[in-house]
Amino acid sequence: MNDQATPYDVTQLQDFLQQHRNLAHQMLHGFLALNQPFMLRSELHDAFHTVCKTSPDCALHASPFEDVIEHAQEAAQDAAWFCLALRLRIARWCYLRIHLETMVLEIISVSEYLAFKERLLTGVSQPEWTLEIDLEPFSREFYKLQESDSIGRGVEFLNRRLSSKLFEDLNKGDKRLLDFLRVHQYRGQQLMLSHAVDDVKRLRDVLRQADSQLALLAAETPWQEFQQKLEQLGFCPGWGRNVARTRETMRLLLDILEAPSPGNLEKFLSRIPMIFSMIIISPHGYFGQSNVLGRPDTGGQVVYILDQVRALEEEMRRRLEEQGTEIEPQIIILTRLIPDADGTTCDQRLEPVVGTRHARILRVPFRSQQGDVIPQWISRFEIWPWLERFAQEAQREILAELGGRPDLIVGNYSDGNLVASLLSQDLGITQCNIAHALEKTKYLYSDLYWRDNEEQYHFSCQFTADLIAMNAADFIITSTYQEIAGTNDSLGQYESHMSYTMPGLYRVVHGIDPYDPKFNIVSPGADNSVYFPYTHTEQRLTHLYPEIDELVYGTQPHEEIRGSLKDHDKRLIFTMARMDHIKNITGLVEWYAKSESLRRQANLLVVSGYVDPNRSADEEERSQIYRMHGLMDEFGLDGEGRWLG
Repeated sequence: MNDQATPYDVTQLQDFLQQHRNLAHQMLHGFLALNQPFMLRSELHDAFHTVCKTSPDCALHASPFEDVIEHAQEAAQDAAWFCLALRLRIARWCYLRIHLETMVLEIISVSEYLAFKERLLTGVSQPEWTLEIDLEPFSREFYKLQESDSIGRGVEFLNRRLSSKLFEDLNKGDKRLLDFLRVHQYRGQQLMLSHAVDDVKRLRDVLRQADSQLALLAAETPWQEFQQKLEQLGFCPGWGRNVARTRETMRLLLDILEAPSPGNLEKFLSRIPMIFSMIIISPHGYFGQSNVLGRPDTGGQVVYILDQVRALEEEMRRRLEEQGTEIEPQIIILTRLIPDADGTTCDQRLEPVVGTRHARILRVPFRSQQGDVIPQWISRFEIWPWLERFAQEAQREILAELGGRPDLIVGNYSDGNLVASLLSQDLGITQCNIAHALEKTKYLYSDLYWRDNEEQYHFSCQFTADLIAMNAADFIITSTYQEIAGTNDSLGQYESHMSYTMPGLYRVVHGIDPYDPKFNIVSPGADNSVYFPYTHTEQRLTHLYPEIDELVYGTQPHEEIRGSLKDHDKRLIFTMARMDHIKNITGLVEWYAKSESLRRQANLLVVSGYVDPNRSADEEERSQIYRMHGLMDEFGLDGEGRWLG
C-alpha cells in the first residue's frame, strides 16, 4: 500500500473468497471471459450485476466481494491475476490482487499495480529500466488537508494554520509579522512601516498613538491630510485611504497581536497592498479581441481571460485606492505573436485590452533554433519545442514593459502553465495555474496508450508539462470541486494525476495530491451585460434581429453555410463549439439524425469550425468536418439542419 492509500481490512474479503471459492472463481473467470485486459468501473459493475441477476439468492449480494466491486474504479487482469484499483473515498486509494486459481488475496503497492498494467500492454515483464516518479517526499513537510470536504479551500485552511503557527511560540509570531511589514515596499516606495519601528513594543505603542490622533479627525478625512503625522510615528502608505479605513486596519493588527484568529488574520492580510502587477500567460491559439473565436484552439479560454483581466484590473485598482496608495495596477496578457495573422490583430506586439485603463496584450513570437520567427499558427499540441525559448524571450520583454518584475504570474492551460513555471523559477515570483482542461481525462486510457496518440497529440510532452506545472505552482485555481476531486463515484481531473503510467516513458506513483492546500475553488462569474433574465427586454440588442434571422433562416448562398431550415415553426436545438473530437459535435448531429421523433419536433443549428475543410489547418478539425458532411449527406439533413462555419 502506498502513502496515498487508506487502510483496507482484507480479512472479510479473504474469508469470503475461501468460503465461497467456487462462486468467486466463477465470477472472476466471467470477468476474464470478457477478454478485456483493462476494465472500467461501469464495465465491472455491469458484469457483476449481470451474474447476480441470474441467481437472486446469489451469495455475492451484500457480500465483501460486492463491496470491493462497488469501490473499484478499474481492474486489470490476465490468466493468473485479477487486480483492482479501489477508491475507498475521494483521492484515497488501495490496490488489491487476487490469484484466479488459489483465490489468494494480496494488497499491493501502486507501483506494483502500475507495473502489472504495463506488462499487460507491452508483454514485457521486466523492462530494462523504468523511470519511476514519486514527488511525495518534496511535500512531506507541508500542511495537508485531511477531510474531503475541505478540498479546494486551501486559503482558508492555511489562514487557520498560519494564525496558530505564527504565535505558537511567545514573541516569535509578532516579530515575524513586524519584519514582514517593515520590508514591504513597491519599487523603492516603502509601504506599511518604516524601519524606525524596530520592535514589537514600539509597534504597539505607535498603533495606539495613531489611533488616538485619528479619533480626532472625521472618518472620511483622506490619507494625504494626515499622512505627515503618521509618518512621524513610522507609518507609510498602505493602511487605508481615509481615517475610518486606516483605524480599522490598525485595530485589526492590534487584535492579532493581542489574540490572533484566522478571520482577523485573513482580513488584515487582504488589506496589505501586495499585488501591483501581474502576467497572465496564454500562448496557444489566436489571442485577440475580435475575429478570432471559432478558429482552431481559440475559444472560451480567450473570453475567460479577457473578462478576467477587466475584472482583475478593476478589483486591483479598488483595493489599491482603499489601501491609500496611488499606484496604478499593471496587467499584461502574454501570448504568441503570429505574423500570418489571417485578418486578426495577432501580428501586433502590443494591443490595449478594451474596457481597461492600462491592461494590454503583449505578443512574443516563436523562433526556430536558428532564430527565425515562425510565421504560421501552430496547433496547441505541436508548440512544445518552442516554449522554452519563448519563455526566455518573454522574460526580457516583460521586464522591459513593466520596468521590473511582476508580483504574480498566472498560467493558463498546459502550455501557459509550463511557461509560467519557467518564468516563476527564473524571476522568483509567485505562480498560479489555471488548467481550463486537462487532456489526460478527455481520452480513454490516454496514459496507457500514449504512443498511439503521440504523433497527433504529443501526450508525452503535455502530461509531463502538467505534472511539472502542478507541482511547481504556488496555488492552483479551479472552477469546481469536481475538477479537483470528482464525486463519490467519479475521479476528478487532478485526482487522475495522482498515479498513472506511460509505458516505456515513465511511471508516476505520486504525482499530485488533491488534499494539497494549493488548490482553491474560484467559480467564474458572468458578464451581466451578456447574461441577464429574459424579462430584461431593454437589454436585448434588437437591431441585430434581422441579421440573426438571416443567419438562422436565410436562403442566400454562402461558402461557410450548409443547409437550410424549411419549417420555421419547429423549435430550435442550438450548439456552438469548436469542431474537435472532444466537443463531439458530430455525435450530437448523429443522435439528432437517428431520432425521427426529434426531427419532427425540432430543427438543429450548429455553429462550429469551417464548412470547407480546405480552410482548416488543423488535422483533427478537418476529420470532424468531413464527418459532418458525411452525416448530413447520409441522413439528408439539409432541410432540417443548418451548419454555420
